[in-house]
Amino acid sequence: MKPRTPLAGGPKSGDRKSGLHSRNRHQAGYDFAALCLRTPELAAHVFINDYGTRTIDFANPDAVKTLNRALLAHHYGIAHWDLPAGYLCPPIPGRVDYLHWAADLLAESAGQLPTGKGVRVLDIGVGANCIYPLLGAREYGWRFVGSDIDPVSVKAATLLARSNGLGNQIECRLQGNPNHVFRGIIGPKERFALTLCNPPFHASLEEASKGTERKLRNLGKEVTGAPVLNFGGQKAELWCEGGEAAFLANMIAQSKEFASQCLWFSSLVSKKENLPGAKKALSRVGARQVRVIDMAQGNKVSRILAWSFLDEEGLRSCWSSAR
Repeated sequence: MKPRTPLAGGPKSGDRKSGLHSRNRHQAGYDFAALCLRTPELAAHVFINDYGTRTIDFANPDAVKTLNRALLAHHYGIAHWDLPAGYLCPPIPGRVDYLHWAADLLAESAGQLPTGKGVRVLDIGVGANCIYPLLGAREYGWRFVGSDIDPVSVKAATLLARSNGLGNQIECRLQGNPNHVFRGIIGPKERFALTLCNPPFHASLEEASKGTERKLRNLGKEVTGAPVLNFGGQKAELWCEGGEAAFLANMIAQSKEFASQCLWFSSLVSKKENLPGAKKALSRVGARQVRVIDMAQGNKVSRILAWSFLDEEGLRSCWSSAR
């Protein structure tokens, strides 16, 4: 499947009241009839709710994983997708939204939406689901390196890339030192247009479990017994010492060492209260440009924090020299 030719000039975050990016294929919701035709096993999970709408039980991990498999096959030509038991099952619309906004950011200095294998992207914490590289390769034709501290995730992500004919476009690398973000992954002569990251939200298993309980209650489910991470996720995917704020601070501090090797660094930020501290950290390391891009998916609001050690002229010059 060739990458779709993206529409030029996507909306700026300030122009949008709410909802997904204009290039996001999921703006109109899920076409369950078409999805069930593509992935028949999804039909067993689809029902009509009290409002007369087709849906699934989003508190059911099997239903969510099957929906993801159907979405990836129907919209992106990802025919083979699965997860090891207990690993994080990502929401497809929100994940691809990050890529669309990141593409707009790159387009500001490239002069157009950059596509093709000449655009190299580093995904920090690729996970067993390999979701950003798979979507980015299909939507924009980008080439990816995905890193992870978990050997099972690296093996599973590599298998997904190869199973979908993307083994030459997606390379997964094991980060041998969990205290390092970029060192040990970025080679001395490597260059990347962009780095991505979906950092662990929580500071402990207890905090992650409470987050799952809130999700279940929001879905109208009664929570009893021992806490269960119903959406999956291993330790490194969901929590780390100090939580999201500490992870961001560490990543920002370490990005300076690779300032000349990456045009833009970026990360999702789930908690708005973590932004002021992150901005102070960026000021300390001398980032020349800092952007906060708001995103929304239904009632969920998050944002992308992006930074560069190059000014606008430097960014444009890098793109020009790469052509």
